[in-house]
Amino acid sequence: MRLLQVLAVLGLGAALRAGEVADVPPNSSGASKPAVGLVCHVKVLTDKTEDVSSLAAWKKTYIKDGMSDQDKAIAIWKSVATFQNQDAPPNEMLYAEELVYDPIKMFNVYGYAMCCNASAHVESLSRYVGLKARGWGINCHSVPEIYFDNAWHLFDSSLINYFPKADGKVASVDEIIAGVKDWYAKNPGFKDEKGKPIGDKLFKFMRETPEGYKGGPKGWSRGPDVLLRSPTMTENGWHAAKTHGWYSTMQEYDGSCAFLYEYAATPGYELNIQIRPGEKITRNWSNKGLHVNMDGAGNAPGSLTAKPEDSPHWALFGNHAPGRVGNGTHEYDVPLATGLFKSTALACDNLATSSDDKAAPALHVKDGAKPAELVLHMPSSYVNLSGTASLKAVVGQGGEIVVALSDNNGLDFKEVSKITQTGEQTLDLKKFVFRRYDYRLKFSFKGTGTGLDALKLTHDIQHSQRPLPALLEGENKISVDLGAPTATVTVDGNFGEHGDKQRSFKELHPKFEACEVGKPTGAEGSVTFPVRAPGEIIAVRMSAAIRNWDDQSNWDLQVSFDEAKTWKTIGTVAPQAAGCEAYAECREIPANTKKVLARYLGHKKGDTQLMAFRVDADYKEAAAGVAPIKVTYVWSESGADKTDSHTAAKAGDTYTIKCGPAPLMKSIVLEWGQ
Repeated sequence: MRLLQVLAVLGLGAALRAGEVADVPPNSSGASKPAVGLVCHVKVLTDKTEDVSSLAAWKKTYIKDGMSDQDKAIAIWKSVATFQNQDAPPNEMLYAEELVYDPIKMFNVYGYAMCCNASAHVESLSRYVGLKARGWGINCHSVPEIYFDNAWHLFDSSLINYFPKADGKVASVDEIIAGVKDWYAKNPGFKDEKGKPIGDKLFKFMRETPEGYKGGPKGWSRGPDVLLRSPTMTENGWHAAKTHGWYSTMQEYDGSCAFLYEYAATPGYELNIQIRPGEKITRNWSNKGLHVNMDGAGNAPGSLTAKPEDSPHWALFGNHAPGRVGNGTHEYDVPLATGLFKSTALACDNLATSSDDKAAPALHVKDGAKPAELVLHMPSSYVNLSGTASLKAVVGQGGEIVVALSDNNGLDFKEVSKITQTGEQTLDLKKFVFRRYDYRLKFSFKGTGTGLDALKLTHDIQHSQRPLPALLEGENKISVDLGAPTATVTVDGNFGEHGDKQRSFKELHPKFEACEVGKPTGAEGSVTFPVRAPGEIIAVRMSAAIRNWDDQSNWDLQVSFDEAKTWKTIGTVAPQAAGCEAYAECREIPANTKKVLARYLGHKKGDTQLMAFRVDADYKEAAAGVAPIKVTYVWSESGADKTDSHTAAKAGDTYTIKCGPAPLMKSIVLEWGQ
């Protein structure tokens, strides 16, 4: 949603134009509105980089008015190839097949995966712009098709190819297989006695120089006509990334393996960088070797060390980053003594700060005879790879501090530590926050004089380097968007159990009716999730990934704002053989709603299963607004480090950075600017 639309929804008076800041309205008592304690949707862009921070931003970037459906399909194919490097995929364990099938999350957080991921992303983005899509399993490969002009068309963003026919229309999987099979029938020497393609022989043929060769395509040009016109094929028969070529395509589409298969996405992720006083987010054009699979959940990606010179397709799609995987940091040095943290704390009960009463420690219990509690919210747009809480505890006589953490939006808390002595402590949060994007940290204080003199939370995060707002030689126009004052509570997952590597779906407090895990036991079955937000909910977004064993079963995505008395269907997963996925939004929300029930209702004909789910409740952040944010770039030119710091004081702030030849990007830092 655009900023002006959000402001209208939030009832903030007259719409603001780009770059304007509203006057602070008085409340009913005539007092000024409390100072802004949080800036949401902080987004830095340059005139050289694309905005893929949300589905809406992606669509605005890649889908233009007047495009034909084939043009849209090519734009979808290009965007997935641009932001996903072919590699061992990241494993979050949450979604269909435990992989990252959300295209916007892949673009921003990881930037590398394999063919099944790319297929899911092409399918999901196609459906988002109104085009039908489906997936295929073929020989050692996964591919998607998009439907338009009354036909299916292959668009492979993993190996970066598609195949126009002589009439300019893009071939389907069936048409490619038919053309390849026909060629093998005429050239039987390229298969062994068991009927399998001979890879070495195909590779040699691809590279051969035909008789009378005078430049241009080599041996592969004598292959099937349907494979002759790929726009990314080199004259030597390689596809753009030069990891696969004509010879591998001849094996993948030999027809020995071909079946429909849904690579079902559960979209909903959006980039929403939030900054509070004391908070700092650093994103690096480099990494320390950290990645989401490093706990043994999968292989280390080769993209950790990938370089532009080793990845020829990067330049084809406008890459400006020196690598692919980024390791950054998310730090929150909580301003305890000043009390500036209070407006964003989810709870601050029976506690005072030094600025309140001049007493010590910086944060302390008011009334020692009563319980005291602090709950901090730690959302992140990037996946956490580590976590520490560094604190200076002060424990009064007979007192204690119990630290607990919730990774299910506050439904339950797990004890991290019990502190009974005064002194410095460093608590390792990694086992609680690894592979998570959001958590709540609770401090329960007991006893007069008990409190904290310091508290800092620090995390390593993983992000993709590719969408970062890089600087190029010459003038770079920078824009800083200090966006809508909204945040999101997310409920997502699948129905597997993951041990200590990821939270269980059971921790989301689901309610099953005529449904075992994600499979209806009768003609109809459902699973319902409660979603509670810290502020007034203004939108609910739902997605579902479905596996079908027929072409008639379907699922409804529903919401209830009155404790299940009534339900509103906001979307439907269309019946489709092998399965499908759906994404839906509801923005007609009763005023002052802070709780919603989200239900997935399955209608079973043959057999069907809800593979994965995602619910996003966007809500008003009471303390959020526009406040200065400091943006610091670090890069080098000819081996010399360069730094530029700029404080953006208004929404839509713009400025210019001029760089010398071949700037090497190092980091971009966002922090509170006051």
